[in-house]
Amino acid sequence: MAISMKTSLHSTYVRTARFEDLADLLALESMFPGDRLSARQFRRHLNSPRARVRVVEHAGAVAGYALILMRRGSAIARLYSIAVDPQWRGAGLGAALLDDALQAARGAGCLVLRLEVREDNTAAIGLYQRHGFETFGRIESYYEDACAALRMQRATG
Repeated sequence: MAISMKTSLHSTYVRTARFEDLADLLALESMFPGDRLSARQFRRHLNSPRARVRVVEHAGAVAGYALILMRRGSAIARLYSIAVDPQWRGAGLGAALLDDALQAARGAGCLVLRLEVREDNTAAIGLYQRHGFETFGRIESYYEDACAALRMQRATG
């Protein structure tokens, strides 16, 4: 399941992450404050049959990733993390990862994709809303800096 698109002069591909991508994944995580995934956590998710780590390659490099978690016996998948290198914001990479995450969840038999997003992350909230996600809850002090989170979801179909 690879999504391919053209953005500016470069080809963009979404694919399953490999262990060789670990350094790139950690570099992406280091670009964002707080609540970072560790190398150990990435390794565990890369090995897990209930997780999908997907990367977007752009201009010959890993420019973003999404981590989707599924629980056995549940029709709900969770978009645990999504990140795009700030230099590529606005190039459609977040949208490509989000579309791919919905496809991955649907392919795993999940009917709904849920996520939490920082209440102050208006760019991400806008992206999710443009993709049909709706807010269904709020969690106070969710992030390590005490910022609240909005809970959002949409059907995968």
